[in-house]
Amino acid sequence: MPSSKSLPPKENALFKRILKSYEQKQYKNGLKFAKQILSNPKFQEHGETLAMKGLTLNCLGRKEEAYEHVRRGLRNDLKSHVCWHVYGLLQRSDKKYDEAIKCYRNALKWDKNNIQILRDLSLLQIQMRDLEGYRDTRYQLLMLRPTQRASWIGYAMSFHLLVDYKNALSILDTFLDQQQRLNNFDYEHSEVLLYQNMVIQESGDLKQALKHLKTFSYQIVDKLTYKENIGDLHLRLADWKEAEEIYEELIDRNPENTLYYKKLIEAKRLTSESDIIDFYGKYAEKFPRSMPPKRLPLNYATGEQFRVLVDQYMRKALTKGVPPLFVDLRSLYKDGQKVQIIEELVLGYVQSLEKGNKYSETESSNGPKEPASAILWTYYFLAQHYDYLNQTEKALAYIETAIEHTPTLIELFVTKGRIYKHAGDPVEAYLCLDEAQAMDTADRYINSKCAKYMLRANLLKEAEETCAKFTREGVSAMENLNEMQCMWFQTECALAYQRLGKYGESLKKCHEIDRHFAEIIEDQFDFHTYCLRKMTLRSYMGLLRLEDVLRGHPFYFKAAKCAIEVYIHLFDSPLKDENAEQKLNTENLAPAELKKLKNKQRKAQKKAEQESAQAREAQVKRDQHNKSRQQGDAEADAPQLDELIPDKLARIEDPLEQAIIFLQPLQTLARDRIETHLMAFEVYYRKRKVLLMLQSIKRAHQVDAQHPKLHSCLIRFLRVVKDNQHNYDNAVSEVITTETKTLLSTKDAKTLNKEFLDSHKDSLKAALEVAIVMYQLDNKAQKDALSLVQ
Repeated sequence: MPSSKSLPPKENALFKRILKSYEQKQYKNGLKFAKQILSNPKFQEHGETLAMKGLTLNCLGRKEEAYEHVRRGLRNDLKSHVCWHVYGLLQRSDKKYDEAIKCYRNALKWDKNNIQILRDLSLLQIQMRDLEGYRDTRYQLLMLRPTQRASWIGYAMSFHLLVDYKNALSILDTFLDQQQRLNNFDYEHSEVLLYQNMVIQESGDLKQALKHLKTFSYQIVDKLTYKENIGDLHLRLADWKEAEEIYEELIDRNPENTLYYKKLIEAKRLTSESDIIDFYGKYAEKFPRSMPPKRLPLNYATGEQFRVLVDQYMRKALTKGVPPLFVDLRSLYKDGQKVQIIEELVLGYVQSLEKGNKYSETESSNGPKEPASAILWTYYFLAQHYDYLNQTEKALAYIETAIEHTPTLIELFVTKGRIYKHAGDPVEAYLCLDEAQAMDTADRYINSKCAKYMLRANLLKEAEETCAKFTREGVSAMENLNEMQCMWFQTECALAYQRLGKYGESLKKCHEIDRHFAEIIEDQFDFHTYCLRKMTLRSYMGLLRLEDVLRGHPFYFKAAKCAIEVYIHLFDSPLKDENAEQKLNTENLAPAELKKLKNKQRKAQKKAEQESAQAREAQVKRDQHNKSRQQGDAEADAPQLDELIPDKLARIEDPLEQAIIFLQPLQTLARDRIETHLMAFEVYYRKRKVLLMLQSIKRAHQVDAQHPKLHSCLIRFLRVVKDNQHNYDNAVSEVITTETKTLLSTKDAKTLNKEFLDSHKDSLKAALEVAIVMYQLDNKAQKDALSLVQ
């Protein structure tokens, strides 16, 4: 390996100016100085200068040239830590973190105590969750810079992430002992103490955590968090009296926090319903304007007491005109008796208000009358009430009455649309929302809701035009919503395209959502240094833990489910080659018809060219906008991702492999949803992976053993095993036999199907799956199968 060659003083001064220009983002100056060195024949192959030139070119967006120069520099000076470090920075800018880590490790071979390389390496290790490697790198940084606060905290945090609480606390204690001598008790010091307490609590030593908080109470600035932690620890340690005092103070501070009331009930050890209701009654008197003491007792009250309390609560809300009253009370609808009481009361309100503007006929001669709006909100509540109970006709009757009363209230049209949506009429639902949106075109919420309903009705163009009222000018709404990571819109688009059979467009939206999640994970990179510098350590731990389970989010689940279903469909029914099919058709056409077809093709081609030109023009404008916005960034833009072309996505060669890419995060992070395992079965069924099929069935069985879809999967699995039982080796056969006995005893498919139907007679979904299985087992039983669902 050639050794690093040091430059003479003149060239060395120029090289330092290259480094300075890079740090100050003066990239053109950096290239000018690099040219001065490389134009000298003696130094035209100087490795470190070539590497720095490549890094500077990368910042200007000239990626190919950058890689060429850096690799050339590395070949000329393999022992230079600068060349390896620069190559690592280049790989990092392309998000190739594993390769960047290798480069940094090579750089450290030639300069093992380089702090900048160690810092960069530690960032990549925590990003990739290489926790052991992160711990070792943080130790090296601590040894090199023991006076820096971030060195101690980073090393302690590495042990915390590795669940080694003892070492983490030992390091934090040593660091805090040094801080005590400085007597510098600011907000950041307070955050370190609260983080230390968090580690103690997670280690399970609650008494020590309580002692620690009390010892350092005068140094903790965030008094609310301090009080909440103290109260929670007293509660967990069964120090009832102390916990009671703390939560009483917290309620006095914030009487709107429902958690404080629940914790205080636990501290007072109130168990009977009457005691809990009395407790809330006292606080309702103490804080007459606070809502929780009036709403929370409704969860515990029953019978006549519930009637009295809910009557008071609803009257006040209806008089005041509180639109989300039903949403507030909806959690009570789990109890049928409470539903009946609420219905009786509200129907009584309607009768009395229509007669004399009072909630009760017995009060007709007492006091002032209720406002005219009270009857309106009562109609509104009843419409939502009957909608929730699936009594669509009554719900529509009351919402129509409310609209007749006040035809200008937007909430009424939104609720009417929701009723139609629940009734299964997306077109009528969209028309109601469109009417609501026309009443207030400046309301972003109504605009978004209307667009969502349009997508449910498969009106994609109309939905895009509706959203365009609030998106950036000069860019199509669809593109701007993608830039803004508006995932609800893209998910609904994907599902609409799937329903319309436009599978390529649907997959494009699913992949865009997947890229949003990848981008969110990349964005955490910026916080690894920021949080250690600002000492927001508890929030940082929350961020790391959130990122680890990010793809379990409902938005990702919906997009992944849609993508998997589309890929399975494309595997079952691949798209035909349009060109080949068209060629066959043209051979059989008459000359006149062929001429018409060619004219039609020419017009279509011309239209496509115009659209392509418009798209290029829009792209140029976007590039100019991004360039002006990002000019001067220290690091190159993120690597350009492949363009998502719908037709290419829909004609992919390995749809099942693509489905598995979406499936794997769900298997880890959405294990509690049976759809995950049913989709996994469908994929592995087509790949004929019998053990993975069995695994999916077992996992689904643990979530919901009576799910109709699981029943049909189980029967198909038995048929696959029966047809291929001679092809499996002894170990596989033994596993299958053992597990199927556990799941099914020794019953055959027909018996299982009959038993499942007998035990789920009232379920239409179960009847449908049984009918499908019946026909699959014996296609002569078609009439019997159809009779189950007709």
